[in-house]
Amino acid sequence: PYINLHIGATALHYGQSCFEGLKAFAHEDDTVHIFRPDENAKRLQSSCERLMMPVVPHDVFLNACNEVVRDNIAYVPPYGSGGALYLRPLLFGSGPRIGLQPSDEYTLIILVIPVGDYYKGGLASPCDALIIEDFDRAAPRGVGSVKVAGNYAADLLPNMLGKKRGYPIGLYLDAQTQSKIEEFSTSNFVGIDNDAKKYVTPKSPSVLPSITNKSLMTVAADEGYTVERRDIPVDEMEQFDEVMAVGTAVVVTPIGSATRLKDDGETVSAKYEFSDDVGATTRKFYDIVRGIQSGEVEDKHGWNFKVE
Repeated sequence: PYINLHIGATALHYGQSCFEGLKAFAHEDDTVHIFRPDENAKRLQSSCERLMMPVVPHDVFLNACNEVVRDNIAYVPPYGSGGALYLRPLLFGSGPRIGLQPSDEYTLIILVIPVGDYYKGGLASPCDALIIEDFDRAAPRGVGSVKVAGNYAADLLPNMLGKKRGYPIGLYLDAQTQSKIEEFSTSNFVGIDNDAKKYVTPKSPSVLPSITNKSLMTVAADEGYTVERRDIPVDEMEQFDEVMAVGTAVVVTPIGSATRLKDDGETVSAKYEFSDDVGATTRKFYDIVRGIQSGEVEDKHGWNFKVE
C-alpha cells in the first residue's frame, strides 16, 4: 500500500511521527483478542503530547484497532500456530511546514501483518549483548520515554556495528554518567535474582515504558517476586541469574551475557554472564504471558480486548 504525502510534511522534515505496536491473537473458541490496546492508547497519547500532536482519543484508538482487525480477520493466524496479527498504528504530521512548527494536519493509519513466532518454538537460546558506550540512545530530558520514529534511527548504526562484531543485541547505558543500565536497542532490560526472588528493571526518564514489561512485572508480583524499578549500576549485573530483553515482538529474549569492550572495539574489558540456557524463571514468565494472550491462562487482570 502507498499513501500520497505533501513533500513539506512535518513528519519528513521535523520527525513529527510516533507509532505503536500490539498484537491480536486467535483463541480456541474462534474469538480474536487484542492484547492490552488500552495501554497502547495511553502511550500514544503521551507521545502525541511530547511532539505537540493532537492526542488521539482513547475510544477512537480502540475502535480503530477493533475495526482493522475485524476487517482483516482472515489474516489472523489460527489458534495453536503460535502466530498473531501485528498492528502498527502510525500517527504523523502530514501538513506542510517549512519553518519549525507543528503541522496543521495529521494522519492516523494502522498497518497490519500476520506474524509467526519470532523464534521457532517460542523462545530463543540466550544471545550475547554488547554494552554500547560510544553511542547514546536517548538524552535524559529528550524523547527516549516516548515512542517516536527518530528514537529508532539513532540505534541503526550502533546496532549494525554490534552485529558485525558478533553481538545480535545492544545494551545502552545512561547518557549522562555511562554507569547505569538503560535499555536494549528495542527492548526493556530485566534482571532476575532467583535467590532473592527479585525482578529488577530500570527506572529512567530516558527509557520507553514497555507494555510487555508492565505485564511481566504484574506476573512476577503474582508469582511472589519483589518487583523493583530503580537505577541499576552496570556492575550489579553480576548478581543476576537471568537477564531478559522484553518487548512486543518476542515477549522475552533471553540474554546469555553482556560484554564491555575497550576503546579499541575488540578487547574485552568486562563480561557479565548469565544462564547458558533459557532460565526457569524466564520460561515461566514467558509461558504465563503467552498463555494469557492465547486464552490458555486465566486473564485475571482483564488484559485481553475481544474483537467484535
